[in-house]
Amino acid sequence: MRDIRRRIRTARNIQQITKALQMVAAARLQRAQYRAAAARPYTQEMRATVGHLAFVGREISHPLLEQREVVNVGVILITSERGMAGSYNANVIRTTLDLVSSYSPSNVKLITVGRKGRVFFARRGYNIVAEFPMPSSEVTFADARDVARTARSMFESREVDTVFMVYTKFLSAVSHKVTTLQLLPIIPPEQEKTVNLEEYIFEPAPAELLASLLPRYVDNQVYSAMLEALASEHGARMSAMRAATDNAGEMIERLTLDFNRARQAAITKEIAEIVSGAEALK
Repeated sequence: MRDIRRRIRTARNIQQITKALQMVAAARLQRAQYRAAAARPYTQEMRATVGHLAFVGREISHPLLEQREVVNVGVILITSERGMAGSYNANVIRTTLDLVSSYSPSNVKLITVGRKGRVFFARRGYNIVAEFPMPSSEVTFADARDVARTARSMFESREVDTVFMVYTKFLSAVSHKVTTLQLLPIIPPEQEKTVNLEEYIFEPAPAELLASLLPRYVDNQVYSAMLEALASEHGARMSAMRAATDNAGEMIERLTLDFNRARQAAITKEIAEIVSGAEALK
């Protein structure tokens, strides 16, 4: 009975912790979800604008558009700083492993955002050229710009021939999708056949606009991915902590039932001993 009582006390303490983490994640999720949704229209419009420019100026060369044979690959991996988020980090890491499985570890250069991804790949001997913390409450554009600047520098200096970004796209509070995006070289989106792009008049020239917009386009893609990843992290943590809280409650109910049965057995045994003793004195 003493052991069961100790286990009940431990389960209740765990339930209080998971309940608190669930409430914190739910509060942060609402703000992160709003910011991710608010950034999507700008990201889509930026992608369309870059596509228009690239289509009109098809003969224009730019370092971020250069296609070359892939020997060295760079990966921006976005995970969380902390665990207790279910399979959130494991899914992103598994997708990254599948992505780099066809390359030698010496030809893979990682830019990690979040401690979980950095620790996993550092223990396996991968080359981590830069590491950044993943904000737990709010992602700023400055955070994303530092990550994107590192990736652009690696590509422009030919340290890597392509750069991928692996992150989790937010769909709903309970649904997230691990996404792999080729960040560099930039592949312009396919244009709709119904749009006559030749009617566009650019001022200044498309080459100047590309030189200005392409770095900003990369920054925006990283910023949007970090917003999506943060919202997904909070959603995954909220779901995981809700399940942990429910499991702790079920364990408490089961242990309470076991405790009551043990106590009833002890009382029955004592009554039987008393009755046996009284009978023996007669």
